Amino acid sequence: MTKSVPVRRCVGCMTSFPQKDIVRFVVSDGELKIDALGRMNGRGAYLCRSLECFDSAMKKKRLTYALGISLSPEEINGLREEYAKEITDAEVNG
Repeated sequence: MTKSVPVRRCVGCMTSFPQKDIVRFVVSDGELKIDALGRMNGRGAYLCRSLECFDSAMKKKRLTYALGISLSPEEINGLREEYAKEITDAEVNG
């Protein structure tokens, strides 16, 4: 019997991906963080590895709605830089 692969939906483009191919954002202790390993406690939402999806999710407020938070433009810019670094590191490390 084959083992099923967990699937998660990107809140930016609404496309489903295997869980290992998608980045989890989590609100833990009132702070929004990127959960690179997918094991942090807290409410989570997923984005595929695309800055276009990040921008779309922020413009349409899908990420903040899914997580039940609000972000200032400064927080969004800082998070975008951190996300860009995360997806670049993932591409380099394979």
